[in-house]
Amino acid sequence: MKEVPLSNCERDFILRAVAEKKRLDGRDAYSYRRIKISFGIEYGCCHVEIGNTRVLAQVSCEIAEPKPMRPNEGLLYVNVELSPMASPGFEAGRLSDQGVEMNRLIERCLKESRCVDLESLCIVSKEKAWAIRLDIHILNHDGNLIDAASLAGITALSHFRRPDVSVCGDEITIHSLEDRDPVPLSVHHMPICTTFAFFEKGKYMLLDPTNSEEKVMEGRMVIGMNKHREICVLQMTGEMLLLKDQVIRCSNIAASKVKASSDLIQKALQVDAEAKSKGEKYGFVTSIDTEKVTALQKTVQEISIKDDLSEVIDVDDDDEDNSSEMDANDTSSVEIIGKGSGQIGDGGHNTWEIINIDDDNTEDSDVVEIIGSNERQTDELGGDSSEEEVTILLQPEITKSKTKPARGKKKTEKRKIEKT
Repeated sequence: MKEVPLSNCERDFILRAVAEKKRLDGRDAYSYRRIKISFGIEYGCCHVEIGNTRVLAQVSCEIAEPKPMRPNEGLLYVNVELSPMASPGFEAGRLSDQGVEMNRLIERCLKESRCVDLESLCIVSKEKAWAIRLDIHILNHDGNLIDAASLAGITALSHFRRPDVSVCGDEITIHSLEDRDPVPLSVHHMPICTTFAFFEKGKYMLLDPTNSEEKVMEGRMVIGMNKHREICVLQMTGEMLLLKDQVIRCSNIAASKVKASSDLIQKALQVDAEAKSKGEKYGFVTSIDTEKVTALQKTVQEISIKDDLSEVIDVDDDDEDNSSEMDANDTSSVEIIGKGSGQIGDGGHNTWEIINIDDDNTEDSDVVEIIGSNERQTDELGGDSSEEEVTILLQPEITKSKTKPARGKKKTEKRKIEKT
């Protein structure tokens, strides 16, 4: 399945934004996206995010025979996998031209720069040596795969630990992780790639291009450099020619970005090592963002209960025993809004006008006494009604009145409602 190309309108819009020194995500021309590094539970597992681009690197080892030309050195293999999960344009089980280019570029950046001491991987000269394999999997493609892959690869190599080996005569013993602590690889320096995209024959330049910007660029330059300002690899692709000043300017920008990335890797390795030594949470579980909607998180809020509940809520004499038992078993919180009303949970204030009845005189004849659900409701005009809840449609105009409380009841609240 081929990748969906950009339309002419999208292409013109991106090129016009680049000419105006603007980008779709709001960044500057020489700024990186957000970089996030996290580690797995096992040694040598690293996950890198650059914006929406995600790469997973895993390092493994085995004992093999060294090469005849270099009998005192170990082996280092690099494998880059572009799966259809990352982009519909990638084929399963087959590397495209882009995959072959990435694989060779990262292999040159790591092996030819000799960042890993291969002589320390030798067990017995010409017989046994450690073979280190670096697998890089592209999880999501949103541009600048080379930078994310190189960053994940060198971080995984720095995080990896191999089993300890002891040689006694002709006997070779590989100790387990419980027997002896694993041994880290000897990493002399950290070469990290930095990608620059060029537009209009090198007139405009962008750092860390996205997928849409890579589709409209005319050329690209990749600089692999360590924090000591040593260039390990330099590659230019595309139909363009650059001046010497442009290359020097790109190398100066790459030096500052590589130094910041190296500090970020060292900080991430230190935090992971401290978490493992203290027995705290480590691995991918620490990279979960709890502020997202999909994260399971519960906030506990305490609500204070006032002491004057007995003055606000009136309870019948017959129901006092039942209410005391319910209060003993009920653990819910009650928030008191005002005298004569109560609330459980969230909600607004009561807008009903409530008055206390303490006089025997009445002003009107149409008075309805509301005691509560399943209570007898009396009407001075119509007498006693049935023992059911009564729903009364009210008119907008409501006047206050006072009347005599019902016999056998405590002092209750009453409302005078004009008869409809």
